[in-house]
Amino acid sequence: MTAPTDIERARYNMIEQQIRPWDVLDLDVLGLLHEVKREDFLPLAHKALAFVDMEVPLLPDTEEAVRTGCCMLAPRVEARLLQDVAPKAHEKVLEIGTGSGYMAALLASRAQRVITLELHPELAQFARDNLQQAGIRNVEVREADGAKGVAAEGPFDAIVLSGSVFEVPQVLLQQLKIGGRLAAIVGNEPMMRATFITRTGEAAWETKQPWDTVAPRLAHFPEPSRFQF
Repeated sequence: MTAPTDIERARYNMIEQQIRPWDVLDLDVLGLLHEVKREDFLPLAHKALAFVDMEVPLLPDTEEAVRTGCCMLAPRVEARLLQDVAPKAHEKVLEIGTGSGYMAALLASRAQRVITLELHPELAQFARDNLQQAGIRNVEVREADGAKGVAAEGPFDAIVLSGSVFEVPQVLLQQLKIGGRLAAIVGNEPMMRATFITRTGEAAWETKQPWDTVAPRLAHFPEPSRFQF
């Protein structure tokens, strides 16, 4: 038997020490984390951070990347979102906040088709290149404002926000099919809630918030007023 490489050992440790303890127990999801190579979706300067429990900046200017939310989510957060939104082989998924394309790759490995929206042109192209090199053909990366979604392509079986928002806009909820799910990280630091909203009727939605985390902000989503009276 061939001994595991350092990269494979690091991947194994990430899955066993970070992701499983976060209640990610779906064997298909855990298998995908072995198959879809996270390190191939990072900028060259940050490849060494591929398996670290942190958000990884995706722009050359690290401060700007953090300030504008241009980061990969921590591996455990991506894995838990994927597990809990549970895309299926016949489903169409919308992702908002493409980043490097890694989450889109994971979603596409479970779903029929993924449309992913990215505001930053350089990141949109970076994601396209990464997905092409990974041989993933059922993802379309669009340079667009994710806060508006893409109603012309809806309704969607699932919508995933790869970043945090103060609140989920109604315009996105309207783009879900009945029975469709939206996954987002909602709230303000120091505590945000993983929020899963299922459309149960024409004008009815059910919300669950099963776990807490913190994630960088997605741009252009509504924020609370800062005025004090």
